[in-house]
Amino acid sequence: MKRLLLVLLVCVSMSSCVDDTFFQEDALATAQELNGKAAAGTDSAWVIAGRHYNRSGFHRFFWGNHNRNLWAEPVKLPLFKLDSIYGGLKVTGKGGGFQTTSFKLQDSAGRKYALRSLDKDPIHVVSPFWRGTFVANVLRDQTAAANPYGPLVVPHLAKAVGVPHTNPKLYYVPASDTAFGIHKQAVQGKVFLLEEKYENPVDLRGGFAGAIGFADSDEVLSNRFASNNYHINQAAFARARLLDLLIGDWDRHKGQWEWAVSSNSSDTFYEPVPKDRDQVFFKMKGGLIPFIATSKLLARKLHTFDGDFSDVKAYMLNAAFIDQRFLNELSKQDWQSIAKSMQQQLTDEVIEHAVQQLPSPIYALTGTEIIHNLKSRRDLLLYAASEMYKLLAAEVTVAGSDKEEHFVVKRLNDEIVEVSIHRKAAATVPAKQLYSRVFHRGETKQIILHGLAGDDTFEVSGNVDESIPVKIYGGIGEDKVIDTSTVTGLKKYTLIYDTYRGNKISFGSETRDMTTDDVRVHAFDREGN
Repeated sequence: MKRLLLVLLVCVSMSSCVDDTFFQEDALATAQELNGKAAAGTDSAWVIAGRHYNRSGFHRFFWGNHNRNLWAEPVKLPLFKLDSIYGGLKVTGKGGGFQTTSFKLQDSAGRKYALRSLDKDPIHVVSPFWRGTFVANVLRDQTAAANPYGPLVVPHLAKAVGVPHTNPKLYYVPASDTAFGIHKQAVQGKVFLLEEKYENPVDLRGGFAGAIGFADSDEVLSNRFASNNYHINQAAFARARLLDLLIGDWDRHKGQWEWAVSSNSSDTFYEPVPKDRDQVFFKMKGGLIPFIATSKLLARKLHTFDGDFSDVKAYMLNAAFIDQRFLNELSKQDWQSIAKSMQQQLTDEVIEHAVQQLPSPIYALTGTEIIHNLKSRRDLLLYAASEMYKLLAAEVTVAGSDKEEHFVVKRLNDEIVEVSIHRKAAATVPAKQLYSRVFHRGETKQIILHGLAGDDTFEVSGNVDESIPVKIYGGIGEDKVIDTSTVTGLKKYTLIYDTYRGNKISFGSETRDMTTDDVRVHAFDREGN
């Protein structure tokens, strides 16, 4: 609390109201800023992504150096020409992002693209009360911690490790451009990032073998918990999440993913497609206030990209909801195997080639450092995978669906509990094992099972001296619970949460009755909103 008060006091003392002229009017570099650089040519321009982040030494003492030098460095970018890029694009709508100016574009084949401003204005993420105060200045200035050119490096790394990706490109929209009509003032003089969108079958490109379309995370979550016909490729998601850690991308909430859809006659499968790489190579380094603010008690997730994984949990905070639901089946050996294969795929040549995608002036400033950090982090991927597994394994929630499932819990010995989930054959759906994992008492402190809706069956067996507590939430429906397990001692290791009526529960000596008449016992967060 003392640290937070100090932050606020310094903020108030340095600035009391919002700066309405904070952002630059035009990114085009002046002759003085170019300092003799050769002319850009007719199809390009020398631009400065954010000269407003180039602040004094006094300011940097309090607020940090971050990536200010990259934002203030002149870079040559192609001009954005709406009528010729990808054979000609048309604006189909304005995006709904809170921090960036964004547009939805479409080519003549119907393929979708997103055009987003490189610079951000985070003022709208705070309440209206704070928007006219120093808080707006603080938030805007801290955008300098992002590496504006980092997304250009990611596709080559993602391709090497088999993670689907977009192919972002940077453009400058001239101050005289009128192609956006009524929106022209929102784009004129700004730097934008253009990348593919993956929403419909027509957007399928290379790297999606067998896919029939795409779904967003909300649709995937809804389907996954509504029916046991829908499945997540957890190994692919773990690979994508380890790539996130490699590049230091801490902002991986559910909205940062699309999902490639494939299917057979009875089941649908989802494979993750990461998007929005705005926070890679994040550097909130130096400065009194960031040092205090990024402590584990405050904004821990704002973790600087460096040569090690000193705080794996920081990279998991924003993704906690989706990680817990889509990474709950993999063993430690699975994580290690994925990490080892990624290490082999991320050769020195791959990393060096990826970083060379930075514009030449930016590579000169930071390329060597990023290459060193990526190689170091690659060499530590096994450690990162082990840490991620350990954090996720401490308490594991496993949910069924609104259809009927059979949960089987076996206390195999004092150290191991095996959990599996099965569906019965139906008219158009074959019997299938939906889930299987062996839990170790030294890693997992609690297992939580949710039947959700449907008439589910839970069976718990095994006679041991020590074990892992298992909480069973039957959910809506007429559930059947049978507990024949025993664990030495007075503590109860099988806890049954459900309503009093409509269920058949065979209580054993190990069962603790937590049934109630309160229907809120059926609650399960499916959406993470």
